[in-house]
Amino acid sequence: MILPSSVKRLALLHRPYKGRLALAFLAMIITAATEPVVPYLLKLLLDKGFTGKPTFSLWLVPLTVIGIFAIRGMSTFTSSYMMTWVSTRLLNELRRQMFARLLDVPLGFYHDNTIGKVINSMMFEVQQIIEMITKVFTSIVRSALTVVGLLVWLLYLNAALTVVTLILLPLLALVVRTTGKRLKMLNEESLRVNAELTQVIEEVTRAPQVIKIFGGEAYEKARFQERSDNLRRYTMRQTSTFSATVPITQLMTACALAIVVVLALVQSHNGDVTVGGFVSFVTAMLMLLTPLKQLAEVNGPLQRGLAAAEAVFGLIDKPTERSEGKTLPGRSSGRLEFADVGFVYPETTRPALRNIDLHIAPGETVAFVGMSGSGKSTLVNLVPGFYAVSSGQILLDGTPIDDIALKSLRAQIAMVSQHVVLFDDTIANNIAYGDAEPDQGRIAAAAKAAHLTDMLAALSDGLQTRIGHNGSRLSGGQRQRLAIARAIYKDAPILILDEATSALDTESERAVQAALDELMQGRTTLVIAHRLSTIERADRIVVLADGRIVEMGSHAELLAREGVYANLHRLQFHQQATVAVPLAQ
Repeated sequence: MILPSSVKRLALLHRPYKGRLALAFLAMIITAATEPVVPYLLKLLLDKGFTGKPTFSLWLVPLTVIGIFAIRGMSTFTSSYMMTWVSTRLLNELRRQMFARLLDVPLGFYHDNTIGKVINSMMFEVQQIIEMITKVFTSIVRSALTVVGLLVWLLYLNAALTVVTLILLPLLALVVRTTGKRLKMLNEESLRVNAELTQVIEEVTRAPQVIKIFGGEAYEKARFQERSDNLRRYTMRQTSTFSATVPITQLMTACALAIVVVLALVQSHNGDVTVGGFVSFVTAMLMLLTPLKQLAEVNGPLQRGLAAAEAVFGLIDKPTERSEGKTLPGRSSGRLEFADVGFVYPETTRPALRNIDLHIAPGETVAFVGMSGSGKSTLVNLVPGFYAVSSGQILLDGTPIDDIALKSLRAQIAMVSQHVVLFDDTIANNIAYGDAEPDQGRIAAAAKAAHLTDMLAALSDGLQTRIGHNGSRLSGGQRQRLAIARAIYKDAPILILDEATSALDTESERAVQAALDELMQGRTTLVIAHRLSTIERADRIVVLADGRIVEMGSHAELLAREGVYANLHRLQFHQQATVAVPLAQ
């Protein structure tokens, strides 16, 4: 039989723990070896203890029973402890590999995979693998050894009757094989539905304000109930499939037992079977039922684990961002060149960017404007290597960025986005994020430059205040200024601003804009602008339409041309004036 590749990989992951696995295996052998002792003692007592004067000391009976169960208890504890020791470390290792891969995959991975699916793989599917390893390995080894031990005793007692018992094994294998394919299919579907349920929970916890203000409670409850019911249905199908193996196994055992009783009665008339031998045989045969039942039930967690292993290893094997490239010797000057750059998103045919030729001098501020979908964000996201160009090339200080190691390239860039991302940590740690040895003086200076001084003064713990999930304990303006402080702290030669003042009120915007003006001095700055009033002082404004550069120049030059930029400017300020009039009234 050819083992699935996932099973082989799991076996390789166990190599570092082979010593403890061997100890667990030895303990299982000892546990299994104690099983035939019980029917042996029954035979000994019935044949030599009750039919006449015992040929052994009566004190040996309780001592033997207590000793056997003491040994069995210690061996069972040892095997369970060692298997748990190994499985928990394997669980951590799989999660470590998955988490490391999540940090190394390209940005496009998160467009194709929902957060719920990723969380489901990290938490639930890995647990299914561990359950498979623990239950399946323990059941197969311990139960199989118990079956072997009992069969050896049965053969010793009566070979003819044992042949009847042996019929159970191929019948059991047939039952397991029949249910295996259906269980695998059901488990794969169950994992998919479970991921959908996780996604619903993640979205509800992420967007409570939107749900409440738009009255989405009933919709979300219905969505949750639908996925919960789907998961319940798959669970019931799985249960009905593998639970059917238990009564089938019991029925087969009952048939075999009935035949054994009849044959034993026939043999007893010929003097071939003693009372003790018959009781011992039936006891051992009935004791076979438990390990055979456990072997039959292995199929459920086995198929769940195999389906989960395929999903987990599928994530671990996802292609990573490129790792090759040279390390820049120091701080770059920030000169950027776009040479006939084109870009097409995966699984699409329409180019997002076409024939982009642009030279940006060190320290120059260039703003990118255009209607939604014009390619502004796409163009800027090519600079840190979030995506690789489809044609042409981008150069940093004359070196193609494809030849620069991504870590070295990104060390030259700081970014402030309109979608602020903060971590559930202290203000200081958010400002110095990514720095293994934070400089407290620089942190304080960055906070001051981002106009966070008043906010920090109102907090009892100051810079050591924890801000909650994505800065939930801060206002929108405070979160934006904290993100700006993070960029100030990094002090990179290239700065990317994606509408960095969009979440601020007028007063905060003035304060932060002053900080940004200071931050932009001497840095190559790329600004994605939606509000044209924020980029009037940019050195150059690049107007994009349908993935192409259609205009370029200063604010005054573009207005004088009466082209696309001038139309955008008139349209935006006309809308602002229209909104302002009712407010004034």
